[in-house]
Amino acid sequence: MSKSERLFELLTLLRSKRYAVTANHLAEVMEVSERTIYRDIQSLINSGVPIQGEAGVGYLLKSGAHLPPLMFTDKEMMALELGMRMVRAWSDEELANGSKSASAKILSVLPDKLKQQVESFPLLVPDYHTQSDTAKRGQMLRHATDNKLKVEISYTAESGVQTKRLLQPLGQIFWGKVWTLVAWCELRDSYRNFRLDRIEKLTILDEGFTTEENKSLKHYISMYAPDE
Repeated sequence: MSKSERLFELLTLLRSKRYAVTANHLAEVMEVSERTIYRDIQSLINSGVPIQGEAGVGYLLKSGAHLPPLMFTDKEMMALELGMRMVRAWSDEELANGSKSASAKILSVLPDKLKQQVESFPLLVPDYHTQSDTAKRGQMLRHATDNKLKVEISYTAESGVQTKRLLQPLGQIFWGKVWTLVAWCELRDSYRNFRLDRIEKLTILDEGFTTEENKSLKHYISMYAPDE
C-alpha cells in the first residue's frame, strides 16, 4: 500500500468515528505501527486536515471536516448497512472485506445523526465472518465464473449418492441459508445446481468455456430453478 493510499484509509477511518480513537486502535485496524500512525497524522495535519487530539489520548476530526453527506434517505442507509452486514456474514472472505471497507467509506461521509442511527441499528445480523470450507469454495467458484474456467467437483447429493461432475460455473444463488452453484453440467448436457456445502472436492481447471444466449445465469433464471 502506498503512502497516499494509507493516508486516504486513515482519513476514512477518522471520518467514520464520532469519538476520539487512539493511535494504537488505528494501528491495529490498518495493520501498521503506531509510529507510522503518528507520522501519517502529522502529514494529514500539515496538508490542512483539521485533526484534533494528541498521542496517548486519541484523534478526532474537528466539526465540519466531513465531506457533504451522500444523498441517502434514512431508510436507504439502513437498507444499505443491513445488506453490507449480510454480505459480511454470508459471503466469502474477499467480499466480506470489501463490504467492511465500503461500510467504512459510507459512514465516513454521513452526518452524525444518521451515523448514530446506523450504529444503533435495531435489526441484528451477526456480521462477523467465518472462513468456512463452504465460503472458500464459494470464493473459488466466483473466480472460476469470472474467468470462465471449467471446474471439476466431487458431490454428495441429498440421497447420499456421490458423483464427479465436469461443470461450467455460471453463478451462485443464496437462498437465505445455503448457497447453490448454477452450472452447465457436461455429464447431463443441461443446467444443474449444486449446494456448496455438499461439494466434497473442487478443482478449477485450465480449460475455458463460453456463455451463450441459451447458456447463462440470466437464461437459467428465466426458465426454472431445478434441484440436483
